Amino acid sequence: MNIIVVGLSHKTAPVEIRERIAFAPTAMERPLREMVALPAIAEGVIVSTCNRVELYATSRDIEAGVAQLKRFLSDYHSIPLETLESHLYDHQGEEAIRHIFRVASSLESMVIGEPQILGQIKTAYGYAAEFKTAGLILNRFLHKAFSVAKRVRTETDIASNAVSVSFAAVELARKIFGSLEDKTVLLIGAGEMCELAARHFINNGVSSVLVTNRTLERAVKLAEEFNGRALPFEDFTHHLQQVDIILTSTGAPNFILSQKQVEEVIRVRRNKPMLLIDIAVPRDIDPRVNDIANVYLYDVDDLQGVVQANLKERHKEAKKAEGIIEQEIGQFYRWLGSLEVVPTIVSLRNKLEEIRRGELEKTFANFRDLGEREKKAIEALTSAIINKVLHQPTTVLKQAQNDGRGDGYVDAVRVLFDIHPAPPAGDIKDLDDHNDQE
Repeated sequence: MNIIVVGLSHKTAPVEIRERIAFAPTAMERPLREMVALPAIAEGVIVSTCNRVELYATSRDIEAGVAQLKRFLSDYHSIPLETLESHLYDHQGEEAIRHIFRVASSLESMVIGEPQILGQIKTAYGYAAEFKTAGLILNRFLHKAFSVAKRVRTETDIASNAVSVSFAAVELARKIFGSLEDKTVLLIGAGEMCELAARHFINNGVSSVLVTNRTLERAVKLAEEFNGRALPFEDFTHHLQQVDIILTSTGAPNFILSQKQVEEVIRVRRNKPMLLIDIAVPRDIDPRVNDIANVYLYDVDDLQGVVQANLKERHKEAKKAEGIIEQEIGQFYRWLGSLEVVPTIVSLRNKLEEIRRGELEKTFANFRDLGEREKKAIEALTSAIINKVLHQPTTVLKQAQNDGRGDGYVDAVRVLFDIHPAPPAGDIKDLDDHNDQE
């Protein structure tokens, strides 16, 4: 049995294609059932996010499975296959395992290290479990993917550096102040960037949020979202002495905070530190403010520099993550191979034993004068012959399983000896899985 992946992502398809091929999260039963009803597909999971749509499946016939999954995507969404084909990718076997481990560990995400994708895969798996389209292999495999993602997050710093401007602002504040629990933030402007930054600041423990905007109604609305307080724009400078962090993003053509104003504020604050984050273009704060002791001013270029430096750090950590994934691939691939090799060896032995028993019965029927001692000797002789005959094929099959070449040998043995092993039991165990479930 092989694991296969068919899908597209932000790397291969524009948003107008991705949105047409997305699956509604509240209506997953029908597509999942249709997917596993395909002749070449045994198990299936559908992952559908804003940046990727991927089908995870198991199949004994890779070529047919891939073709049927591509056609399924085309037919289900009523999009001609020739329109989709150039955007689709497919992976099989070890490469499919590697790809899904990388996706779960956020190495394939638009922003490396983002945590959302793991939760999205868990949700997708939950639907497959609910509608019973994930069986023994995908159940174990996706739990392994969750475990690998947890290892990557625990053993590397892939998610520890801010890679958005709004969160970089929070990271700077934490470096300057340490804890943010008793700090007050003033948002000057009520746009999307200020709103996002405010959410990050609140999640990191700031005690109060003040909001000002040229349109007071917008300031009031944003302040209400964060249990904060709105200030009239013409009065906000009167409140600066109580503010530890200022984040400003207005469309003002000139500076709204001068060096002189900030010097007076820092004097009233008795040199208590202030962080000023100016993400407006043109800038809202006179850059000479940075010359004032205990005042830390960062503009949008400074924040972008922090983001780029952090992205470089994440890419360094991604190399460590790749090493973890390579370790885990081999372990799972050996288990997957054992699902085919072990039943094949058992079936081969049963086949030869059946032949041996049949020939013994004929022999004993033709030689009725044989005593029990002679019969036992012949039994032992023929049993020893079977064991010797099976020794080399068994050794080769097990070694091929460990080398990742088991499928070819298994197929050859089945054809040569006309054997059809039963599906593996659900409790087949092998190597230590170090805590598959999180």
